[in-house]
Amino acid sequence: MELATIRTPDGSTAAAVRRGDEWMGLAAANLSELLARPDWSWEAVTALAAPVGSGIPVDEAELGLPLPTPGKVVCCGLNYADHILEMGRDLPEYPTLFAKFADTLTGPKDDVAVPAQAQAAVDWEAELAVVVGSELRRADEEEARAAIAGYMLANDISMRDWQKRTLQWFQGKAFDGTTPIGPVLVTADSIDPDDGIEITCEVNGVRRQHGSTKTLVFSPAKLLAYISQFTALRAGDVVLTGTPGGVGMGMQPPQYLSDGDMVVVKAEGLGQLENTIRFN
Repeated sequence: MELATIRTPDGSTAAAVRRGDEWMGLAAANLSELLARPDWSWEAVTALAAPVGSGIPVDEAELGLPLPTPGKVVCCGLNYADHILEMGRDLPEYPTLFAKFADTLTGPKDDVAVPAQAQAAVDWEAELAVVVGSELRRADEEEARAAIAGYMLANDISMRDWQKRTLQWFQGKAFDGTTPIGPVLVTADSIDPDDGIEITCEVNGVRRQHGSTKTLVFSPAKLLAYISQFTALRAGDVVLTGTPGGVGMGMQPPQYLSDGDMVVVKAEGLGQLENTIRFN
């Protein structure tokens, strides 16, 4: 099942479920609102949907930011073995975690506006994002897996010069509107990262990253279980699971994004993000 937040002709948004060649509206303004409903479930979506034949054709729909108001956005760094090695680090015993604010998120085709003070070393990071579907507190791995609503793509665009100012990564990862996610939420009954999802990133048509989620050091379920040991995760929260090798900072010499560059993150079954970098 595919869920999305679509932009409507009147300028508002609506949560929607895909039915064949149409997006059928749901009784929520976006997926954050939908997942926060106490009656949210995959089964309930069908009952919430508008009648078939009254939706928006897929090729005419404009997909917006799917989850505009997550309570938490938690990110895992260094989770693909090849990326860990290119960064000159050892495989970790525990996940390397940092947080973002909801303000960092932007839509699947929105421009990424980079302010003047952050344009020196703008990097790409294609990622799988896991979306929480029900509350988790001190969960085990099996409980965490059962609480996953689904998966989407993300691009953790990073300001490397800011990131390297201190040992803490936060300031290089938290610029407003610089983390595209989407384009759709594919529910967990339809896709399984343990089977291997091939994620790629292209910059101006040149492939820079390619990795399989089979090589994740910490699976999505393991990450959710671990995070839930110290903070509650709730429906609509987002966890980014790390990026494969091929980031600009790891190249010799390093290569970074410029004004007007097009960055495409894609994976079979999850669609693609298409975001243009704009230097303000």
